[in-house]
Amino acid sequence: MTPPRIVVGLTGSIGMGKSTVAAMFADLGVPVFDADAVVHALQGPGGRIVPAIEAAFPGTTGASGVDRPTLSAAVLNDDAAMRRLEAIVHPAVGEERARFFADRIDAPIVVLDIPLLFETGGDGRVDKVVVVSASSDVQRARVLARAGMSAAKFESILARQMPDAQKRARADFVIATDVPLEQTRSAVARVVACLAPREGR
Repeated sequence: MTPPRIVVGLTGSIGMGKSTVAAMFADLGVPVFDADAVVHALQGPGGRIVPAIEAAFPGTTGASGVDRPTLSAAVLNDDAAMRRLEAIVHPAVGEERARFFADRIDAPIVVLDIPLLFETGGDGRVDKVVVVSASSDVQRARVLARAGMSAAKFESILARQMPDAQKRARADFVIATDVPLEQTRSAVARVVACLAPREGR
C-alpha cells in the first residue's frame, strides 16, 4: 500500500493545543488522522479492543466500554502494565491508520495527529514533523483546568512524555499556541503552503 505523498506527524505534549491545530489543518482541507479519537472509538461501547482490555485489566470496562479513569489508575506509574496496554492498543490503531491511508491514497498531504509520536518512534514513519508548543505556564494552567486533573497526575503524565524543548529541537515546524488564535492559524497555513508545492512531484 502506497501512503499519501507527504505524511505529516503532528505532536505536542499535553495541554499544548494540538487538537486546536489539528482542526486548523482540517479546515484547510488536509485529512487528519486523530489517534486519540481512534483510541476512544476502539475503547468505547462495542469497541473491538474492549474485550482484550477487560481480559488484561479485569474490572476496567463496562457497558459503556473502557472506564478510562479506572484504566488510567491501573496503568499509571506501572511500566509493565502500560506495556501490556500498549500491546493491545497500538496494533489496533495501526490497522485503523492503514485504512485511513487507503481511503485517502490520492491526498497530496495528510496529517497524523499522534500525541506520543517521538516516544513511540512514530517520527521515523512520517515525512515531516510539526510540534505544537506553548510556554510551560500556559500548558500547566490549561491542563490543571481539566476535570479530574491534579498536579500529581499532570506531573506523572509529563514524566512519560519527551520534554517540549527536545520535541521542538527535532521538529521540522513548530507552531505556537500561546499567541493570538489567528497567529496560530496563519502558522498552520504557512506549513501547508510550504508542503503543497511538492504536490506535483
